[in-house]
Amino acid sequence: MRAFYHPRQAAHDPQQYMRFGRVVAPKDLPCRTDRLLDALARRGIRPQAPAETGCDPVLQVHDAGFVAFLRTAWDQWQQLPPERGPEVWPATFPYWSARPDQPVRPPPRPTGLLGRMGWYLGDLSVPVGPDTWLSTLRSAETAVAGADAILGGEDSAFALCRPSGHHARADRASGFCYLNNAAIAAQRLRQRFGRVAVLDVDVHHGDGTQQIFYGRADVLTVSIHGDPGDFYPFYTGYADERGSGAGEGFNLNLPLPHGAAKPQMMAALATAAGAIRDFCAEALVLSLGYDAHKSDPIGVLRLESEDFGDIAAAVRAIGLPTLIVQEGGYAVEVIGDCLHAFLAGFDG
Repeated sequence: MRAFYHPRQAAHDPQQYMRFGRVVAPKDLPCRTDRLLDALARRGIRPQAPAETGCDPVLQVHDAGFVAFLRTAWDQWQQLPPERGPEVWPATFPYWSARPDQPVRPPPRPTGLLGRMGWYLGDLSVPVGPDTWLSTLRSAETAVAGADAILGGEDSAFALCRPSGHHARADRASGFCYLNNAAIAAQRLRQRFGRVAVLDVDVHHGDGTQQIFYGRADVLTVSIHGDPGDFYPFYTGYADERGSGAGEGFNLNLPLPHGAAKPQMMAALATAAGAIRDFCAEALVLSLGYDAHKSDPIGVLRLESEDFGDIAAAVRAIGLPTLIVQEGGYAVEVIGDCLHAFLAGFDG
C-alpha cells in the first residue's frame, strides 16, 4: 500500500486544551506521528512526501474567509498586547451557529482578530500556534496525494494526516481539526468517480464531514461513533440526521452505546457496508481513528488493538478503491499496534 506523510505535520505543537473546566495538557501530541510511522515501517511501508498543491483543493470544500483566517491568525496574534497567551485561543463565541442543512455561514461581522477567533475556532481544542497553519496545510496535501494515488489507479492508499480533520466544518475548526482532510480527499475523488462514500470509524462523530456534504447526493457520509448524548461533539451525530434537500437520505449516523466493544462495532460496520453498496459508491474514503480503543483517554468505547484488523477486513470486503485518512487516537502507547493490526487485516 502506498502511504503519504510530510514531516512538517509534526511541527504543530498545541500548548493548551480545556477539559472538565481546567486547562490541561493537550492530547494531540506530535509524537503520535512517530508511533504511526513506526507501524508503517513494521509493515515495510515507507511513506512518500506529498506534493505542495496549496489551497486550491482546500477551497473546494472550505470557505475562503475561514482559510484566510487560519493562514494569517498567528501573525495577527503577534500584534496584540504582550500579555497575550502562547497561542491564538478564543474567549468569546457567537450565539448564532450553522445548522447542518446550511452549507456555510455568512462572513463574520467583527473585523478584528478577537471577534473572528470565536467565529472560526469552534471550541477550546483548536489553538493556533506558530506552526499550525503549515502543518495543517501539509496534512491536507497528504490527503490530496492519497486521493491522487486512487485517481491514478491504486486500489488503496494511506494518508497519515495530522492534524486530523473530520470535525472541521466548511468554515469552522474544532475538535483538534482545522481543515477537513477526508472531505478534501472525497471532493478530489469526484474528479473521476461519480459517487464517493465517506465512512468514519473514529469514536467521535464526523460532524464536519457531515456538514460539508449534508445537502449533496453525490457523496454518502456514514459515521460510527459513541453516542453523542453525553459525548463530544454533543450537538450532531444522531440517527435522525439523514441529510437535507438533494442530500436527503445520503447521511447515516450509527451511534454506539458507551462501553460498546467489537460485536457492536462489527454490526454497525455491516449496516454501513450495506448502505455504501446500496448507494452504488465507486470509491471510498475511510476516516480512521483509534480512539475507540479501550485505553483512549477521551474515548468511550472498548475496542482492543487487534479489533482494528477486523475493521480493516470489513472495509476491504466492501470492494472499492479505498483511501484511508488518519483521524484521532490519543493513547500513544497503543496507536501503533492499532495501525499495524489494521494494515494486516486490510492486506488479508
